Amino acid sequence: MQLKTIGNAYMSDVEKVDKILPQTQCKKCGYASCRPYAEAIVFENENINKCPPGGNDVMKKLAQLMNRDKKPIDPLCGEDSPPALFIIDEANCIGCGLCIPACPVDAIAGASKYLHTIIRDECTGCELCVLPCPVDCINLIERPKELEWNEYKANASREKFRKRQERLNKETINDQEKSTLDQLKKKYIRN
Repeated sequence: MQLKTIGNAYMSDVEKVDKILPQTQCKKCGYASCRPYAEAIVFENENINKCPPGGNDVMKKLAQLMNRDKKPIDPLCGEDSPPALFIIDEANCIGCGLCIPACPVDAIAGASKYLHTIIRDECTGCELCVLPCPVDCINLIERPKELEWNEYKANASREKFRKRQERLNKETINDQEKSTLDQLKKKYIRN
């Protein structure tokens, strides 16, 4: 990984690219989140035009940073459009909970068999909650000016995504440890 000096600090090329990306974690680029896409741009010469939420502004910044040619957003990834905002139609929500694990930043609150809601201030507009909803009660709305996507929201989203990943990894390890312990109990302890 190349390191470049910026003032007194060092920042890798991947971190620079990741900082430019909007951090919606939408997977429209074909990668699991913004960080793997940033790594692919730097290490695998991936196209810089695969981020519809960042649009042409992000593509231009990436072109300048990576010294590459500008090109329009890849239509296979989606249309150049700023991050959307979604809401749950409360009258139609059945409380199935399928939207909750789909959200990459834990912006959906609710419990099984109870109404769910999208926390508007935290919604990245990734659309990942829409597909698993069996009753199509998640709808696109215009993002209000006060919730306009900006660098602060992108940084907060990156951090929420990181914390969610840490929690999920910890839960996986705990599940594996419990499973191993259960297997050992079955093998060595007779009831």
